Amino acid sequence: MRIRLAVGLAVGMALPAMMVAQKPAGKNAASGPLDAHIVSALKDVSPARVKASIEKLASFGTRNTLSSNDPEMPKQGRGVVAAREWLKSEYERYGAACGGCLEVQYDQFTQAPGRRVPQPTDLANVYAIQRGTDPEGAKHIYLVTGHHDSMPTSPTDPKSNAPGANDDASGTAVSLECARVLSKHKFPQTIIYLTVAGEEQGLLGSAHFAQMAKEKGWQIDGVLNNDIVGGVKTPGQDASIVRVFSEGVPVAASEEQIRMLRNIGGESDSASRQLARYVRETAKKYMSKGDFGPKLVFRRDRYLRGGDHTSFNEQGFAAVRFTEYREDYTHQHQDVRTENGIEYGDLPKFVDFDYVANVARLNAATLASLASAPAPPVNVTLVTEKLENDTTITWDPSPDGRATGYEVVWRPTTAAEWENVETVGDVHIAVLKRSKDNVFFGVRAVDKQGHRSLPVIPMPKMRQAAAPAAPSAPQEKK
Repeated sequence: MRIRLAVGLAVGMALPAMMVAQKPAGKNAASGPLDAHIVSALKDVSPARVKASIEKLASFGTRNTLSSNDPEMPKQGRGVVAAREWLKSEYERYGAACGGCLEVQYDQFTQAPGRRVPQPTDLANVYAIQRGTDPEGAKHIYLVTGHHDSMPTSPTDPKSNAPGANDDASGTAVSLECARVLSKHKFPQTIIYLTVAGEEQGLLGSAHFAQMAKEKGWQIDGVLNNDIVGGVKTPGQDASIVRVFSEGVPVAASEEQIRMLRNIGGESDSASRQLARYVRETAKKYMSKGDFGPKLVFRRDRYLRGGDHTSFNEQGFAAVRFTEYREDYTHQHQDVRTENGIEYGDLPKFVDFDYVANVARLNAATLASLASAPAPPVNVTLVTEKLENDTTITWDPSPDGRATGYEVVWRPTTAAEWENVETVGDVHIAVLKRSKDNVFFGVRAVDKQGHRSLPVIPMPKMRQAAAPAAPSAPQEKK
């Protein structure tokens, strides 16, 4: 079979200089037309809706995970059980508005006693599945989440008020708002809108959900975790920036995979790091005024803190964390009180609802862009069988069959983001007049509307070691 090359030749023929035009993308490798459905969804995001969601969640008094052990609290409209019932009803309301496009469920389980859990405790994650319209594309899943539990000063205090407006009603509101605006549109790939329990007890809800997804064989290609995205009104806060954290060397990588990453210098090219870059490129495309965007932070999380994206990382899924630029610790994990003239407590009045709405827009744009794109190419390989200054990359086609072409992106080894893109067409091999020693490459799929998949880093196909020569037969004595 003849394999088409990026230069339009068959393998085995002499290769002239590249005939494909090189298309530098400057600082934005996410070129292409705007999607009218995505633009419409972003306009639909409402700060007033965000405000209503956060205030409603705070109204439950406390959403401490351990409050589920008190059967009287839901009757009083207090506690995590009442909160999760309301969340489920909201997802169901959005589902009814879109003609039943959302499958709303609990992921419910009993957590055994352990750190921050003094007795067996009922936990329930709440999630809504918007299945993709393409039979093959629907197997690929993108997920947005926040945690709906809260805590006062003590994580094992289920009685004291813990409004948790910023931590993390704000992230929960992002998941709700994404579900509300995106469920009005259809996407080839699947989106899951999730809120998890037990984060303050040690990422318990997300760990259970991620493990369930792994055991069921779900193909989750990206997780957007929103935790503390309230844009607290504190000195030094920058309302134009949300931080996006991503792991470098994957926590779930095998020793062999880690060794390979070190050999190629790929410590900053994990799937999670590619997802973070995609968020950045999406912001450049859809948040065009430049008054709001992500600041990429190349570490898994902040010092002394953790988040639910880590649970997905540990199961081998790409996941990133959104967090406001500057945090105010007097309004996190604090009993509600005034002390020495300082007001403590995570109250709604300290949240910037316009800021949260911008975070929701960025999440929605990223989810919609990913869910509209073809699946990424597979078996992407950097051919390294001989010494040469050209670079040859091969790949197998996007598995959902919707790609109409492919692009190769690259950046200098010292650059944080993709800086250049070359369109190579509907081919499965590209020969580039650029040395693989000097840059990092990625390959992504493109459909006829210009939607682009996550890029995949090519792994080297190393030269096979020569087999040792067979020992010569002993000579017969004469």
